[in-house]
Amino acid sequence: MGRSADQERIGPVEQRDVDDTGCHFLHVDMDSFFVSVEVRRNPQLRGKPVIVGGAGGWGVVASASYEARAYGVRSAMSMAQALRLCPGAIVVSGNHGDYGAVSADVMEILRSITPLVQPLSLDEAFLDVSGAERLMGSPRQIAQLIRRRVEEELQLTCSVGVASRLFVAKIASTRCKPNGLLVVPAAGTLDFLHPLPVSALWGIGPKSAARLESLGLFTVGDVAQARPQTLSSNLGKAQTAHLRALAAGIDPRPVRPERAEKSISAENTFFHTLADHAQIESELGRLAHKVAARLRAKHMQAGTVGVKLRAADFTTYTREVTLERPVDTAHELRRHAVQLWRAAERQVLGGRSVRLLGVRAGALIESGSVPVQLSLDDSADEPSGNDRWAAAEKALDAVVAKFGGSALRPASTLRRPRQGGDEIKNRTPGS
Repeated sequence: MGRSADQERIGPVEQRDVDDTGCHFLHVDMDSFFVSVEVRRNPQLRGKPVIVGGAGGWGVVASASYEARAYGVRSAMSMAQALRLCPGAIVVSGNHGDYGAVSADVMEILRSITPLVQPLSLDEAFLDVSGAERLMGSPRQIAQLIRRRVEEELQLTCSVGVASRLFVAKIASTRCKPNGLLVVPAAGTLDFLHPLPVSALWGIGPKSAARLESLGLFTVGDVAQARPQTLSSNLGKAQTAHLRALAAGIDPRPVRPERAEKSISAENTFFHTLADHAQIESELGRLAHKVAARLRAKHMQAGTVGVKLRAADFTTYTREVTLERPVDTAHELRRHAVQLWRAAERQVLGGRSVRLLGVRAGALIESGSVPVQLSLDDSADEPSGNDRWAAAEKALDAVVAKFGGSALRPASTLRRPRQGGDEIKNRTPGS
């Protein structure tokens, strides 16, 4: 039997009554990521066939809107072929730095849910939410929370697959695109997998799929029932073992968080350069809160604080200070970042406006791994000033994780309007 279009993608899904017991693996996949970032920047592109990629004969499609995909345009296709298929497409060159910044904000949301996040690329990641269920609800409810926060905080959409096996969660997110949520019950894993085309299995590209189909194996169920000798003689022993395991719903892999980071940073590039010191220091405070939240989500503390400044003439400056003791609060990060900014303003900027600001936490160590020296001003019955800030910011983390980033924010991070009434417009999300 051949493959039909409805086997490839079943469209948005929002299940109501489904058993998600044991389905602690989530795969979050942003919808048409690069295009969505461009549409957010320029809403006039919404609903139109948009292609992000290199123009000219050697250009390649990096991402295409669903309107362009309807014409057959796909990622990695040559731009020349894409424009033959969709002559009316709007081609945008894009900016990889912008996409990286947006990706960082997406991952920040995910890490506020659980530290067990494994990014696969800029626009997708695996999560293990088994440790978050007690606080945030069932896996399906956590998936709903992620989708809601991504839409409310970043004005983007994502699709989420929920399953008891890692690769099944990834297939599920693909099957419910765009802007969908699909839970595969643990007991229904094989019922979900076996009708799917062989190309749905992880690692099966067009050539492998064509070879399997030449053997009369069109679905995952066909592969599960095929004789091992038939598979190994055509695909080799290693590929056969891999395929048979997946077709049987076997995937023992855990979520592997990325290796310990040497630093955590956040930065914004502005459409309008900033000259007002109060606005600049407010932005530094907002960036400090983003960095601090990521530090606490990873149970890390910073031994250094740095700032990155880019003047209107594109000259870039960095400054860094080593701290007496490691910190993980925005209060401390902001204090040092503002001091570094003020010193740079006197020493090198000389009144020039800035088009980029960044805050960086470096020399990271695991929280609690260094003993804290008590201050003589600390009372045995009352927490120190820094501890009070830490307690307040951890409470803020809990509220944001439960209700989203817009639910509660420190007053110091609210933007002041520009002179003339125009608000600051940033190129990066979460702003």
